[in-house]
Formats: sequence, structure tokens, C-alpha cells
Amino acid sequence: MFEEIKKLFVECANVDEDEVKPEAKLRDDLGIDSIYAVELTLQLEEIYGVTIEYEEIEHLKTVDDLVKLVEKKVGR
Repeated sequence: MFEEIKKLFVECANVDEDEVKPEAKLRDDLGIDSIYAVELTLQLEEIYGVTIEYEEIEHLKTVDDLVKLVEKKVGR
């Protein structure tokens, strides 16, 4: 699932693929602001058929946190 989410960061948030690592901080390392967060969330919801509340994503710190949230939502 990490690789799929990594592609979304590259496509939706114009993040360099080499920068997207599990430990990368969403805001500080990747520059993910609220606009990119909403876009990523919409894409994740569409791809995985889940609902992600804004309150759930605003507390995430790293790419790995996001991956774990999505995995939990889809039951992996």
C-alpha cells in the first residue's frame, strides 16, 4: 500500500518520489498543506472506497501514519 500512496504524493502534491519515505514528515519534509491534504484524502477515498474525516488526517505526522490509517480503514 505504501507504493500506491507514494504515487499519489507524486501525482497530487508534486512531491519528488525520492522524498516520499515512511518516516517523512507530511508538512515539514513534503510540504503537504491543507489543500494538498484534502486532495490526497479525496483520492484515497475514491481509490479505496473509504471515508476519511479531516480530523483524522490533521493529526497525522508522517507518511507511515497515513499508510496505517488507510490500512486500518480498508481492513488490511
